[in-house]
Order: sequence, then structure tokens, then C-alpha cells
Amino acid sequence: MTSIIEFTGPILTAADQERRGLWSVDGLLTFDRPAAAPDLVLDGWVIPGLVDAHCHIGLGPGGDVTGQQAEQQARADRDAGTLLVRDAGAVHDTRWLQRRADLPRIIRAGRHIARTRRYLRGFAVEVEPDGLVEAVRKQARAGDGWVKLVGDWIDRDAGDLAASFPAGTLKDAVAAAHDEGARVTAHCFAEDTLDDMLDAGTDCIEHATGLLPRHLPRFVEQGVPIVPTLINIATFPDIAAQAQAKFPRYAAHMRSLWERRAERVLAAFEAGVTIYAGTDAGSVIQHGRIVDELQALHAAGLPAAAALGAGAWAAREWLGADGITDGASADVLVCAEDPRRNLATLQNLKGIVLRGELVR
Repeated sequence: MTSIIEFTGPILTAADQERRGLWSVDGLLTFDRPAAAPDLVLDGWVIPGLVDAHCHIGLGPGGDVTGQQAEQQARADRDAGTLLVRDAGAVHDTRWLQRRADLPRIIRAGRHIARTRRYLRGFAVEVEPDGLVEAVRKQARAGDGWVKLVGDWIDRDAGDLAASFPAGTLKDAVAAAHDEGARVTAHCFAEDTLDDMLDAGTDCIEHATGLLPRHLPRFVEQGVPIVPTLINIATFPDIAAQAQAKFPRYAAHMRSLWERRAERVLAAFEAGVTIYAGTDAGSVIQHGRIVDELQALHAAGLPAAAALGAGAWAAREWLGADGITDGASADVLVCAEDPRRNLATLQNLKGIVLRGELVR
């Protein structure tokens, strides 16, 4: 183990706070210079390890993955600078990965909960409305404080996106999760689903492509953040093309959601809605793309520092994880330039330190 690492560049303790003088001693950060000489010196701009707030380590295109595949996914995320993952549903039980000191920290959510035959095959625990509350309680106990609901999906009879569960049942389900000490995050593409989930008291919304002006004050007042997963939303035109012949209404709806993705994210940001960065890696999205998502948020109109905060300081605070503070685990990145001004520098990190060890 590397006992002492000295960081000699600017230390970004927050998006708007910079200081000098930081060391890792036996895996923990300190601003006090140790008596002994460092074993390793790293120079550059230092930020906390990135957070992927919507990631599926332990999930593949067909559902479950092997242990080797789950480890490869975790390594890909780590090597891209993601040192903390909020799992948004996985089939593979990743608790064994949580015990690996060389892999990212994972906050698990158990499995997705979806309506019967209304989600990707092999991904979710599928239930009818009368079984939703029980399923939520079970997944709340199986995870680390989060439950993932599939709020909407294509209804093949209707030929378009439709809510997965009745509004009243959703309220009971969210209340059950809260009773178990868990928070609820919900997959939502469509416009009306957002109303149902906000009425139910959800704690977070994934994707939120159906955001309308009427929703924005409610998101702010209720303190509900969104995780847009813009690099996943980029796949909507392909989804629409595949569905066009059989489900033209659905295809048109998906194209419309895709066309307005950037303006809706920017409108949310400008209205004061909290935004966090997530890739949705693990199904069609490859792992290790958190920087692509930060750059997509910036391209949508968020300032670079705000986009970075959505995947660094702010995200860590939201999840109850330490940033760069005295006594925190030494989970940091070293950049060649100030990443608040140039997100591209995150694509070529000078160093990745996890639990006090230089892993790349």
C-alpha cells in the first residue's frame, strides 16, 4: 500500500472553492502535512472521484451477466474516473463487488420493478398493481436505500407510451419504500407519468424527457432531482425507427422526446431543478462514459462547472458520500487542466486514486 501521496496542484474542494496542500495518508485525506516524506507525488488539478448516478453494473443487454462481466463493467467505469456509482437496477447481485477495494463504490438499488410484460425482458421483477407494494418492500430491503420503479413503457395495445401503474398504487408503493427507509427513483419517458410520480412523492426521476413547463415548479418545490441520461436519450431515433412500422404513434412520440431533449434539460436547470449526471450504462450504453454525459449536459446549455458538479461535488453530497474533506477516503482524480473550464481534460486523467491507491 502507498502510505503517503502528496497532491501538489490546486485542490477543488467545491465547484467554487480552491485550496492548496493535500495528502493521502494510509488511504485517508488530510490537509495537514505529514511528518514523513511522501511515497508518491501527483501534480495537477484535484477533484473528487466522479459519480455515475444512473449506472447498471451487473446488467447486460439480455439481463444478468457473469461475475467476470460485472467486474469488467466496474473496471471500465473506474478507469473513466467514476469512483462512486448509484446503481439504478441490476439483476446480478453486486454485493461481492462492494467488498473489492480496487473497484468503485456502489450504492445498490436491487432490481427494477416493472409492470408484467411492460419492460425489457429479463431485467425486472415484473408485477401487477396488486403486487407492487410487496415488491417495493422486498427490493428496498435488498438494496442500499434506493428502489427503482419503471414508471412508463410502451403499451402495445395502446400503441404508445403509457403509465405502468395506477396513480393511487404508486402513492402506496412510494410510501412503502419510505417506510422501509429507502428512496424511490423512477424511469419516466412520457409527460403524464411525471405528474403521477410527483403526486406519489417520488425522490428522483430518471430521463425526464417529458418535462413540460407545468412540471418545473413542482420539481423545485418538492426538491425532486432529475438524472437526464442524455447519452442514452441519443438512442431514441434508432428505437423509433425500429418501432415505426408496427407502432407509429410510439415512434413519433419517441422522436419528439428526443428532439426536445436539450431544451428541456436547460429549461429545468434554469428553473432551479437539481440535475445529476448518469449514463444508463449496462444495457445498450457501454460503461466508462461518464465524461461523455458531462459533456452532453454542457452541450445542452449547462455551464461546464455546473455539469461537472452534477457528476462530482453535488452528486456526492446528495448520496451522502464524502468529497475532499479531512478524514475522507482518498478517492480523487488528478487533471492536467482545470476541469471546470475544460471538461475534455477528464478524458485524459493524470491520475486516479481510489482508497489511497493509484489505480491508473
